[in-house]
Amino acid sequence: MTNRYEGFREFVLARSAALTRTAYLLAGDHGLAEDLLQAALAKTAMRWPAVARGGDPEAYIRRVLYHEFVSGWRRRKRRPAETLTGAPPERPHGGDESERTLARLALGDALGRLTNAQRAVLVLRFYEDRSEAETAELLGVSAGTVKSQTHRALARLRQLAPELGELAVRRPAGAVLTPGEVH
Repeated sequence: MTNRYEGFREFVLARSAALTRTAYLLAGDHGLAEDLLQAALAKTAMRWPAVARGGDPEAYIRRVLYHEFVSGWRRRKRRPAETLTGAPPERPHGGDESERTLARLALGDALGRLTNAQRAVLVLRFYEDRSEAETAELLGVSAGTVKSQTHRALARLRQLAPELGELAVRRPAGAVLTPGEVH
């Protein structure tokens, strides 16, 4: 008799750190990210034989993760948006680390104020460096929807956190955010 879940445990052990980072970027909270990932893993486990036969279990679980998040997963448990002050916090003199920390905080706050769909599109496009077509496929929408959601999300980010424009100016063209910069 074969084990229905053969290979699932190994997959989870090998990929959980990367999947947790993605869940954190989506949920904006460590506890909610763990819950979101757990829900996605549970759904994947239920279909594991078919998922494993499909050849790309990570793509499947990421699709589940994004759909769970975008569909309003546990919306009522999300923490209320923080209020913004009239000016950004003062930046300490000297020190790249302090500037990166402030940028991470501003980015996290701004991402938390986007819609779930906008946040998912930005995470896929710029954190995971996915193409428009890959993002559309993962989210189950058209490439045009990905383009318009990206446009709206970036415009909203500029409105919510104009200080992030400095971060974009200092980054080389095409550079992708790394987990250390966001998490």
